[in-house]
Amino acid sequence: MEKKQLPNNDYVVIKANDDGVSVIGLTRGSDTKFHHSEKLDKGEVLIAQFTEHTSAIKIRGNAKILTQFGEVDSEVKK
Repeated sequence: MEKKQLPNNDYVVIKANDDGVSVIGLTRGSDTKFHHSEKLDKGEVLIAQFTEHTSAIKIRGNAKILTQFGEVDSEVKK
C-alpha cells in the first residue's frame, strides 16, 4: 500500500483576542478574489493553509497570528 504524501504547504494559526475577527482567503491568479471567509469569536482558533488556490489571508480585528516566521498581533482600527 502506497503512502499518500501530504502537501508541503505553509500553515498559519489565528487566535481571536476579541469577538468578530474576520479571516478572509484570497485566490491566486491574474485576478485576486475572495474565496472563503470565517468569523472568529474571542478565544477561537483557526488553522489556515496556503494552497494552490489560496495565495493570501487577510485578518481584520484583534488577533494573534502564528507562522513559521514568528508571531504577530493584528491591530484594531481606531
